[in-house]
Parts: sequence; C-alpha cells; structure tokens
Amino acid sequence: MRARRFCYAAVAAAAATVCSLVISPGVAQGHSSFTVIATGLDNPRGLAFAPNGALYVAEAGRGGAGPCFPGPEGGDTCFGASGAITKIWKHRQSRVITGLPSLAAPDGADAVGPSDVSFRKGSDRVYFTVGLGADPALRAQLPPLGQQASGWLLRGSHHGSWRQVADIAAYEAVANPDGGLPDSNPNSVLAVRNGWVVADAGGNSLLRVSAHGKITTLAVFPDVLVDAPPFLGLPPGTQIPMQAVPTSVTLGPDGAYYVGQLTGFPFPPGAAKVYRVVPGQAPTVYAEGFTNIIDIGFDHRGRLFVLEIAHNGLLSGDPTGALIRVKSGGGQRIVASAGLTNPGGLAIRHGFAFVSNCGTCAGTGEVVRIPLH
Repeated sequence: MRARRFCYAAVAAAAATVCSLVISPGVAQGHSSFTVIATGLDNPRGLAFAPNGALYVAEAGRGGAGPCFPGPEGGDTCFGASGAITKIWKHRQSRVITGLPSLAAPDGADAVGPSDVSFRKGSDRVYFTVGLGADPALRAQLPPLGQQASGWLLRGSHHGSWRQVADIAAYEAVANPDGGLPDSNPNSVLAVRNGWVVADAGGNSLLRVSAHGKITTLAVFPDVLVDAPPFLGLPPGTQIPMQAVPTSVTLGPDGAYYVGQLTGFPFPPGAAKVYRVVPGQAPTVYAEGFTNIIDIGFDHRGRLFVLEIAHNGLLSGDPTGALIRVKSGGGQRIVASAGLTNPGGLAIRHGFAFVSNCGTCAGTGEVVRIPLH
C-alpha cells in the first residue's frame, strides 16, 4: 500500500500502520523563550506576513457535523465549514475569512483544511491553500463547499469572501506527476511574480500556477527505499519505499526555491531533507539530517531555519517539535524545542520566528514568537 496522504497526528501508512501522538495543548505558555501572541486557534498551520506587517495564519478548523468518512487511523473524520484565516494585528486577533472546508476527528483534532497563506510583494490580498489528503476522486463525496474549495488554491477578498484560483487536486488526477496512486494535499503556497508555487504533499510534487491559473510541474520528489521497522514483522534487511511528502516551499536568497520534506512512513529520524529547486533542473539536496520537516524559512541574513513537527519522529509518540538553524557547512543548532507541540508553520520577521504551536489541536492552538540569535 502506497501512503501519500499526510496529516498531523499521523500519516496514513503502509500496512495500515499509524502513529499515535499524545497532545499537550498550550505547553508553550509560560516558557521563558516564547511570547504567546495568539490563542484559541483550531489546528493552526502556515503563517505569513502581509506587506503592512499584519500576521495571517491558516486554521485547518475542527471539522463538523458531517458527513463523516473512515479516517486514516480507522476512526471517522467528519466534514464541516470550520476552517478559517486569522489576522493578528496590533495585539488583536480576528478571523477574517471563515466558513472554509475542514475534515477532522470527532473531537476536532488533526484537521485537514486551510493549510498555508501567502502574499505577493506590495499587495495585501491573501492567497491560501486548502488541503484534501485523499484521491481527488473522493471529493465527489463531499458537500458542495468541499468540492469547490478542498484541494484548491484560493484568493481571499477584503470582505471575507474567497474565489478559486487553481484546482491543485484536479491537476494531480490528470497529470499525476510522480506516477503513483492519485493523491493530493496542497500544503504550502508561495506567491511569486506572475503566479504561485505550491507544494503538494500528497502528490510528492512542486507545482507552478500561472497568473491565469494554469498549472505545470516544477519538480517531483521520488520514493526512496528505507529499512522496514521491526514491528512490521518483515524479514531482517527488508526495505520498503518511503515517500518524500514535500510540506513547505520558500524562496531562497539566491532566487531558487527551497522545499522541506516531511518523509512518509516509516518516518525515520534524520531522513528528512531540504531540497533546492531551480526550474528546469532536477532537485538537489541543500541540507539533510532532519526529522519530519513541516516548514522552512530564511531570515534577512540568509540563514535557513527548519521547523520539525516531531523532533523524535512521528512514530515515537513524542509530540515535541523543534526549530533548528542550519549552520554554515551544514551543521545544526536547535533554537527552540521544549514547549513546541506538533508545530504547524513558520514565519520569520525582524529577528523573530513566529510559529503556529499545537498545530493538531482544536481550540487550544497558539502562535508564539521566538527570538532568533
């Protein structure tokens, strides 16, 4: 079974093996290195600053009353219109776009919904992705809202409404860049000149969307063989395919795209990489030795920071994440870890990292500010 879907408490995995994480909401509060700047969020994920300095965060929501479907761990996942985009500005937070699709466990945790936000330079119009985490054909089972927005790149208006920009899931269904089982989960979005760049975690691909909504493939991240974990009961030395699962894309100081990799099952610690992508060329490894990357970003000095959703691995049962600075020569320095609980997104501004914390939590997610040194 090829697992291409990625969520937050678990990633649907080969042999129906799943990861169970214990969530400790709000642990960042009171941590000496953190300043909490937003609270009460539902599964907060990607963040971005608007040109005026306001910080926006995608909330994947808490699902809803249904319809419900079998989830990756065997339980139900239920649909609702609880996804949102929240604005944090001058010590206040408000949901500026609401009623977006959300699929979550009955308790509202581990949602799939709004995934990331981005702004074009000089424009205050917000662009955002909405995840799907499934075969695009399964959208037909969703209510009209899910069919019209799940698996899409969308554009928000100043009045709280939204419109479609590009159907990422439909492109996966037709083009299927990596040639595997169709699966789409548009996660990270980067607004660039004359278009957008989207990392489809389910499709293992990096896509370019033109200003007119045409989608093309920039890069594909193939499977690699890794040792099978002992609990699968396979003969010693057996290797199984591990998918790339690209979760984040940012623009580097050199003008290239940089892509962070979550990795698929069995999520081996230290196996995640950051790729450098130049259009028209094959991806190259820029930095490696990470575990389950959920986001990346550069500061004004050109230093790369990597955010791990689970520093000890998604199969460890430990929800502690980590923010890591990549040192010159490829070394790593942990900037923050204790108090980060399954973090979901990263934005960097004026010497601080802004992290969406408890990215798998309904109602207790936060945004925290961490000084960078």
